[in-house]
Amino acid sequence: MRIRLTAGETILNATLDDNATARDFASLLPLTLQMNDLLKREKYGHLPRSLAAGGKPRSSYEIGNIAYWSPGPDIAIFYDHDGQSIPDPGIVILGEIDSEADAFKKYDGTVDVTIEAID
Repeated sequence: MRIRLTAGETILNATLDDNATARDFASLLPLTLQMNDLLKREKYGHLPRSLAAGGKPRSSYEIGNIAYWSPGPDIAIFYDHDGQSIPDPGIVILGEIDSEADAFKKYDGTVDVTIEAID
């Protein structure tokens, strides 16, 4: 599934992975989340409910990953890499931003992000 993320004047497209967690996330769309900054590497926002298990948890990420952190339950958008790994229980990758994920660097602190399906 293709999705669009809008934050202020920034509009980015992404593709969700084909796993149960990503499909459950897609069922919540459209969604607007207040997203906070964490470690100048990611924006994270609290989801209205936990997502289904089904994606494989991991402790690493790449710039452009959209990930689910189950203890939140939160999603994170990684716009930079600080070399640190993600603590247990890890993250489940939901999808990948096509390009220019670093555009989130310009938003210090909190930003509202709207996520919607585009196909």
